[in-house]
Amino acid sequence: MKEKDLTEMVLQLKDNGLTVAFAESCTAGMLASEFVKATGSSDVLKGSMVVYQPEVKQKLLNVKKETLELYTAESQQVTNEMVMGLKKLLDADVCIAITGLTGEGGSETPEKPVGTTFVSFLYDGKAEEFREVFKGDTESIREQITNYVFEKLKGLLDQHYGR
Repeated sequence: MKEKDLTEMVLQLKDNGLTVAFAESCTAGMLASEFVKATGSSDVLKGSMVVYQPEVKQKLLNVKKETLELYTAESQQVTNEMVMGLKKLLDADVCIAITGLTGEGGSETPEKPVGTTFVSFLYDGKAEEFREVFKGDTESIREQITNYVFEKLKGLLDQHYGR
């Protein structure tokens, strides 16, 4: 997302008195890093945490070991538990969690190839889940995921708060 569009989104969050927080796995901090390029981001970003290893997801966000074992670290179920843990920890108005496969060596299968990403939004007592598959190398996939999340956040704001 262009910096101008990102700043417009941040101002929309600020105008509506909303805060945001991220729990990032496969994006490894890229969401927060890009988000803070927007003017006014310090008024709305509560925090972001990189929870790359399964043990860290468990320890910091209370993702259940059973969930990790049953569904793998790269799954919608884990992402859902991550977003709930993030809400409990940082209590932002909009909490966003991301997991996925940006390179080989994870839990990829023919049904869940490299590039598969899971995103969970939690806001206003509602949850939304997204699953997308992106193509390219690791860095390209991370960039695509970051833009995808920002577009989804912008859509959520436009839908619920107008512009």
